[in-house]
Amino acid sequence: MNNLLKAGIILAALIAAAQCLQCRQCSIGIFGTCIVGRDVMCNNATERCYRGEAQFNATGRLQLHTRGCLDSDLCGLTITGTVLGAGYTSSFQCCTTDLCNGASSLQLPLTVALCAAFLSSLWSVWEM
Repeated sequence: MNNLLKAGIILAALIAAAQCLQCRQCSIGIFGTCIVGRDVMCNNATERCYRGEAQFNATGRLQLHTRGCLDSDLCGLTITGTVLGAGYTSSFQCCTTDLCNGASSLQLPLTVALCAAFLSSLWSVWEM
């Protein structure tokens, strides 16, 4: 009986793991490139893989990207707000298959990414 109970627990764990979605997680990306990313398993069945984008209204050029797991209630939403007086618009697009939000990405050193963001902001000042 003890072996049967152990087998049932293992089977239940395997079924639960099979239902989890594997997604690409990227805390922040610039110009469509993930700075530091990894693959993660979503925590529950209501989460979906997502791609998020935040665009600052003042520049219109600098876009930040994010990826990961997101509760399905937030999929398809567009959110607006302000950070330190700068307006932004964020949107979230979801998908439901493993790694559908982007496979492995190019990993850039943080210094390179920060330099690219700085140069982008200078470029928008020069065009004014």
